[in-house]
Amino acid sequence: MFDITKKINLSFDEAYEKTVNAFKEQGFGVLTEINVKDTFKKKLDIEFDRYTILGVCNPPFAHQVLEHDRKIGLLLPCNVCIWESDNQVTISAINPVTMFTALIQDKKIEGIAQEVKERINKAMDAI
Repeated sequence: MFDITKKINLSFDEAYEKTVNAFKEQGFGVLTEINVKDTFKKKLDIEFDRYTILGVCNPPFAHQVLEHDRKIGLLLPCNVCIWESDNQVTISAINPVTMFTALIQDKKIEGIAQEVKERINKAMDAI
């Protein structure tokens, strides 16, 4: 699977806060944030559910992979999506093992991706 996903019974704002804090506890910072609902309204004049894409990064891991292959920056940061639908909030993070092994056949990168996945799993478990 390319994702690590869970559904929770919190408000969108509570889920957002818990997500940011849980990833922060695992060493990830939020580098980018895209408010899809607002963007669709502004650019397309259409309504959409609350949906935010966070670009998260763990600097020590990013440094390791970029030292190994600068082109890996094309795959960074890791995305975490939070959306509200049918009175429920879903949080979904990219599975770095699936992403990196599908695109880069390199044992060192696979090992780092596994470590990142473990951190993502811990963050998701804390939400």
